[in-house]
Amino acid sequence: MSFEVVTAYTLLVGDADGPPTVSVHTTADDAWRALDREVRERCGMRPRPRRRMDADAATRLANAWRAGDPESRYWNVAVHRLPIPLPVIAREALALDR
Repeated sequence: MSFEVVTAYTLLVGDADGPPTVSVHTTADDAWRALDREVRERCGMRPRPRRRMDADAATRLANAWRAGDPESRYWNVAVHRLPIPLPVIAREALALDR
């Protein structure tokens, strides 16, 4: 049996006021966009205009939000590489599709 590696990104945002928000994303841009959206929502800020996501800008915003109460606020974007087993039948179908 062979394996294909799939990448997934998880986002965790929380504070002492309630349960954390956890989400799973298929791309890094989606995860950073979700972080930006979540922090803006928690701060009562307006949504970011629709344009290409900048991970550095989302990080600065999230760090500024966390700095307001560093003892109870936290966030994390993590990447996961998940090996998915491909049975022989799936490998043959993939080869035929190409």
